[in-house]
Amino acid sequence: MSSEEELKSRFGTLFDRSEFHSGWSSLLRLSPPFFSASLRLASVPKTKSHLSPKNQALISLAVDSAATHLYVPGIRTHVTAAIKEGATVHEIIEVIELSSTLGIHACNIGVPLLVEVLKEEGKYQEDITKPFDETQEALKKEFTEKRGYWHVFWEDFLRLDPEFFGAYLEFSSVPWVKEVDGKKGGALEPKIKELVYCAFDAASTHLYVPGLKLHMKNALGYGATPQEIIEVLELATLLSLHTAHVAAPIIEEVVAEGVKTKKD
Repeated sequence: MSSEEELKSRFGTLFDRSEFHSGWSSLLRLSPPFFSASLRLASVPKTKSHLSPKNQALISLAVDSAATHLYVPGIRTHVTAAIKEGATVHEIIEVIELSSTLGIHACNIGVPLLVEVLKEEGKYQEDITKPFDETQEALKKEFTEKRGYWHVFWEDFLRLDPEFFGAYLEFSSVPWVKEVDGKKGGALEPKIKELVYCAFDAASTHLYVPGLKLHMKNALGYGATPQEIIEVLELATLLSLHTAHVAAPIIEEVVAEGVKTKKD
């Protein structure tokens, strides 16, 4: 058996053969050593499995479906893997709903910066210091009840634009309050919801530190272990493999087209 055949066989013992997509196959042909190293990296959380195979697939789906990545081959791979491991459509779409909240970090980062600038410039002081009115207090209470927490980075956002805050509250609360199979609270347990947030906040395409710290704290509060959280970080790290998975097939394609060097 050749080295390439041995490596492909090893892949099949660690992962479902359906996961051997064109990125893996091209990488195997172009660089068996890097294929082997990549396989080892990906296999560590797979073999330790502090999270169940189903939940690993759902966490990986969060990383690949996040707006900052949108890695289509990975989305397909992890949806398939999740279903094979027993995930329901409700659970899978809930990961998508949770991951869709990533965009609000434009406000989580931008609004406090705006307030900081206004303070430095001495402008609009009344707007950025006035106490909450009844509507804003009600929104704060509703957010805390539906999402299970409150954080200071929501304060200025709620103060300056309660209408958009209210719309986001509805948008982000869907997976926490919707009824699934006759039961309210969504399809996934709160711990897994919080680990989903950790996954896309930690991913190298986002690296949103305030959210990551907040959701680690929330996950621990819902019973997550340090090992489970570390495994989420390891699964998010596997985003690195997508560089080769996207590039390797392109390299083979260009070479096959017979592109000549300038010397030729």
